[in-house]
Amino acid sequence: MSQPLLQVENLTTEFQVQGGWLPVVQDLSFTLDRGETLALVGESGSGKSVTAMSLMRLLPSMQSRIRGRLHFADRDLLTLSPRQMRSIRGNRIGMVFQEPMTSLNPVMNIGKQITEVLQRHRGMNGAEARAEALRLLEQVRIPAARSRLDDYPLSFSGGMRQRVVIAIALACQPDLLIADEPTTALDVTIQAGILDLLKTLQAENGMAMLFITHDMGVVAGMADNTLVMYQGRAVEQRPTRALFAAPQHPYSQQLLAAVPRLGAMKGIAQPQPFPLPDPPVTSPQVSAAVLSQGHPVLEVNGLVQRFAVRSGWLRRVTGQVHAVENVSLRIAPGETLSLVGESGSGKSTTGRAILRFSQPQSGEIILCGEDMRAAQAAQLAQLRTRAQMIFQDPYESLNPRMRVGEAIAEPLLSHGLSDKSRVDQDVARLLTRVGLRPDMASRFPHQFSGGQRQRLCIARALALKPALIIADEAVSALDVTVKAQIINLMLELQRDSGLAYLFLMIWRSSNALATGWR
Repeated sequence: MSQPLLQVENLTTEFQVQGGWLPVVQDLSFTLDRGETLALVGESGSGKSVTAMSLMRLLPSMQSRIRGRLHFADRDLLTLSPRQMRSIRGNRIGMVFQEPMTSLNPVMNIGKQITEVLQRHRGMNGAEARAEALRLLEQVRIPAARSRLDDYPLSFSGGMRQRVVIAIALACQPDLLIADEPTTALDVTIQAGILDLLKTLQAENGMAMLFITHDMGVVAGMADNTLVMYQGRAVEQRPTRALFAAPQHPYSQQLLAAVPRLGAMKGIAQPQPFPLPDPPVTSPQVSAAVLSQGHPVLEVNGLVQRFAVRSGWLRRVTGQVHAVENVSLRIAPGETLSLVGESGSGKSTTGRAILRFSQPQSGEIILCGEDMRAAQAAQLAQLRTRAQMIFQDPYESLNPRMRVGEAIAEPLLSHGLSDKSRVDQDVARLLTRVGLRPDMASRFPHQFSGGQRQRLCIARALALKPALIIADEAVSALDVTVKAQIINLMLELQRDSGLAYLFLMIWRSSNALATGWR
C-alpha cells in the first residue's frame, strides 16, 4: 500500500498571549493521498487557517510553537531548514490565502509577481515566464489578460485579485494545493470555472488538495473526505457523502442545519440585545426628514465613474475604464437594497463613489437630504458618520499596528459618542454583539482569523449607529452559523432603528442573504 502524500500526526499549534501559551490547534491528525481532496470545515476561529499556516511553517517563530509530525512525501516539514522549506513552498506545495492582499505585493505589478515564481522554481527565462504568466491569467479568466499583466493589485477588484493568487499558486503545478477560502470573493460563474479548473488539474497531475472553506455547497461538490473542526480540535472526519447524509457529532449537525434555505431564515445563536452608544449628533431637521415617510436615506441618480488608462513612457491618458455608467438607486429608512453582479462589474466602485472615496465624473448623490458631491471637507466628514462602509477585505481596513479595541474606540471618541471612562465598556458590548469576546480587544488584527476580522469591521461600522450601512461582501468570509447570527443582528438593528442597508454582493452570497430579506 502506497504512503499518503501528507500525513499529519498530533499537530498542536500554540500562540504566546500575555506571557502564556494559548493552544489554537490541538492534537489534530489526518492523511491526504495524491489526487484526493480533504475539506477542512468549521466556524470562524476554529483553527482551520492556523492548520494551513502550520503546514507551510509561515507562523512567526517568536510568538508561536508547533508540535507533532508533518510528513510530506516522506519528509517531516518540522525538521527542514528555512532554505529547504523555501524550495517546497510555492513549488511542491502551493497555497491560496484567504485574503489576496496579504500575499500580493502592492508595489509590484502582477506579471512580475507571477514570473518571479516561474523563474525561481521552473527555471524559465524572462520571455518564457511572461508567456506562461499570460496563459495562467487567461486560465483563471482574467478579462483582457495581456493588457493587465503590468497592472498593480490595487487596480483589480477583490474577486480578480483572488484569481491572480490562484494563478500564482498553480504556476508550478504543485503536488499539494492548500486552498484557504479560494472562492469566497468570486461570483457563481467564476467560482464554477475555478473549481472545474482545479478538478481538471487534479486529474491531470494527481494533485492533492486541502480545501479550507465554510461554503458547504463547495464541500459537497469538491471534497472526497471532510474534517470538521471545533475550537481547535477535530470532532468528526468522514467521507463527505456520509457526513452530509448523517452527521454524527452535534456540532456537525448544527453546522449543516445552519445552511440557509431560500425564504426561511434558519439562523442559530440569536444575538442578545444590549444598549449601543448613542447615535451621532446630527441636524434635527435632517434627522426628522430622513426618518419620515417618503424621504430616502440615499438617492443616487445617473452616477458615472471612469478611470483613466495611462500608457507609454510619459504615462499619457490613452483611454478610459468605464467602471460605473448611469447607475441610479433609492433606499428608504428600514429598507435593504442589494447590488448584485459578477466580480469586476463595478459594485465596490459604486459604493466607494457614493461615499466619495473616489470622485465620480457625474451624477447626483443625496445622503440624508444633503448633496454629497457638493460637500466640502468638514461637511463631508460629518456626512460620512451617517453612512458607514464595511469593506470587502477586512485586512485592508484594519490598522495592523493598532489593537482592535483601539480601532473600535477611535470613532466613538473622535465623534464624542463616548468618553475615556466608559469607552472600554462600549467596545466590549460591540465585540459581544458580533460574537467576539471582550478580552479580544487587546489583540492585533493578525491574531484573528479572516472571519473574525470581518466581524471586527462590522462592529466598528455599527459604533456610530449610522442611518445607512454600505456592506461590500460583509458576510462572505463568515461561516454559516456566524453568518446567520450577523444577519439576525442586522435585521434586529434595522427593525429597531430604521437602519438602511446597501449590500454589494456576488450572486452566490446574495442567495444566502435572500433567506433573511424578502
